[in-house]
Amino acid sequence: MDVTQAKQEHLLALKVMRLTKPTLFTNIPVTCEERDLPGDLFNQLMKDDPSTVKGAETLMLGEMLTLPQNFGNIFLGETFSSYISVHNDSHQVVKDILVKADLQTSSQRLNLSASSAAVAELKQDCCIDDVIHHEVKEIGTHILVCAVSYTTQTGEKMYFRKFFKFQVLKPLDVKTKFYNAESDLSSVTDEVFLEAQIQNITSSPMFMEKVSLEPSIMYNVTELNTVNHVGNSVSTFGTRTYLQPMDTRQYLYCLKPKQEFSEKVGVIKGVTVIGKLDIVWKTNLGERGRLQTSQLQRMAPGYGDVRLSLETIPDTVGLEEPFNITCKITNCSSERTMDLVLEMCNTNSIHWCGVSGRQLGKLHPTSSLYLTLTLLSSVQGLQSVSGLRLTDTFLKRTYEYDDIAQVCVVSSK
Repeated sequence: MDVTQAKQEHLLALKVMRLTKPTLFTNIPVTCEERDLPGDLFNQLMKDDPSTVKGAETLMLGEMLTLPQNFGNIFLGETFSSYISVHNDSHQVVKDILVKADLQTSSQRLNLSASSAAVAELKQDCCIDDVIHHEVKEIGTHILVCAVSYTTQTGEKMYFRKFFKFQVLKPLDVKTKFYNAESDLSSVTDEVFLEAQIQNITSSPMFMEKVSLEPSIMYNVTELNTVNHVGNSVSTFGTRTYLQPMDTRQYLYCLKPKQEFSEKVGVIKGVTVIGKLDIVWKTNLGERGRLQTSQLQRMAPGYGDVRLSLETIPDTVGLEEPFNITCKITNCSSERTMDLVLEMCNTNSIHWCGVSGRQLGKLHPTSSLYLTLTLLSSVQGLQSVSGLRLTDTFLKRTYEYDDIAQVCVVSSK
């Protein structure tokens, strides 16, 4: 509790107190062995102490609550609440009292007063009370400026103000990682996996109420932080989602571009906006905090002018038995039409069946074509599908595609 009074020459006294919830009382248990000199004295004193938990007297945490004795820590995302009181300590009536509360940060000055109207008069031993609230959205130094102006009975205008300085600390450390996964067996598009590492950098445990990803307009999101257990969705972190001080927890999300964007190959290029994380937690006795990250961005993978992906491929094939795969060839250029020629080069284990060097025809910008190709393998085991070459006859440029996929080759016998 931070209480400051105005100077004695003023008729009014200003008191400011931060409103916070109480904390659980903690005590230091003092005990000894029964064979020691005090015997059972210390243990009996702890049992008689009303602040201890019955049956668990050696625990530091008690059953009683204590009011905060100082301003305490304020963390980003929490709501700062303060009680402001102006009391008439004089023996005369004071008129035209105006109380103003501003919060000064490094970037702005905010007016937190509930009312901007002046009070006509304030009699002896009466007071003007106000409660202000503000959701803290900046870290660093904050200054609460409380100003009071009034008029005495003689018509003299008086004015004074007080400053209350406090620091806003960072409660969480959030780190993100992106992983690109090509959906070779799906004609939809590539998936993006987001891993969010959230660390509690405060000195008290947190109850993580919600950690969600609000995707941008281009993506749909699927949360991967639950598992299906007997028909119910259970959190991977268990039923008690507490985050101890300095502990880190990983949250995983899968993002998939929407159909209208995935069909336009040239749209998802360069830096794309993924979305933002929304984190809600509770501390102490239910004090709530909330943080939203800025828009998360990632560099979309580049595929060059031509992209080749597999639509269908068998998992297991027989030795020296032909099998089919379906390829999708996409012109990633948004301006240039291509005239493509397909060449198939055999490897030591994979052999292509068909005509190599055939014309595929013209492929317009952002359009695709599908090809069904036949192969056979002369070697058992896990074999890599390689050896496809696409040549653009306009630019005389050849694109090589090796290690496109892998197939398991087993003996037909």
